[in-house]
Amino acid sequence: MRDIPAFSGPMVDWPRVEAMDGALETLKYLGGSWQIALATNAIDSTESQIRNALHRAGLDVLIDKIYCTRNTGHAKPSPEFFRYILDDLRLHSSQVVMIGDSFDNDVLGANRVGIFGIWLNPGTEGRTSLTYRTIHHLRMLPAALPSFDD
Repeated sequence: MRDIPAFSGPMVDWPRVEAMDGALETLKYLGGSWQIALATNAIDSTESQIRNALHRAGLDVLIDKIYCTRNTGHAKPSPEFFRYILDDLRLHSSQVVMIGDSFDNDVLGANRVGIFGIWLNPGTEGRTSLTYRTIHHLRMLPAALPSFDD
């Protein structure tokens, strides 16, 4: 979902909500072979409110699980936030990929518990290491995923 700085409070109550460019197509493509979870620091919203905001953008049926500060008791980038998700999904960190637009909260936070990160940075800066890489648009995500076997 696109963060609109002019609006505050729970996203479900905003006058308009917008999916990020390429989100619908990318989630549809990945949904056949990946379990998709949303991990957010949205402190104003409950899981139900987040699901309703996603519904307004037509994305709710494409998200399997939602993790937020209210239902995990933790926030990104804390290791506890990511460990809660791993425990709930019953997955090892090597089976999970975190995609996010905050390099510190999403990518480095996930890296701290062994989760590979993908930084969604619409700018020109790119960062790559053994534990993360950069994409500049969501349409780039499917092509970035198969290379995890490297």
